[in-house]
Amino acid sequence: MVQQALENLMMNRTTLVVAHRLSTIKKADEICVLHEGRIVERGKHEELINLNGYYKRLVDMQSF
Repeated sequence: MVQQALENLMMNRTTLVVAHRLSTIKKADEICVLHEGRIVERGKHEELINLNGYYKRLVDMQSF
């Protein structure tokens, strides 16, 4: 319910979201992955998963 409300608020707007729960940003148009203050990966959820990099490791840690 909260996730749907957030999606409705962000529709047709530029929105910057800082998230610890990656499910919050899964549908984002673009995800920038920060590590030690630098952008280390950038793309859509599926693109980042396919890179098999830092974002994928974070997703795997949250999926139990």
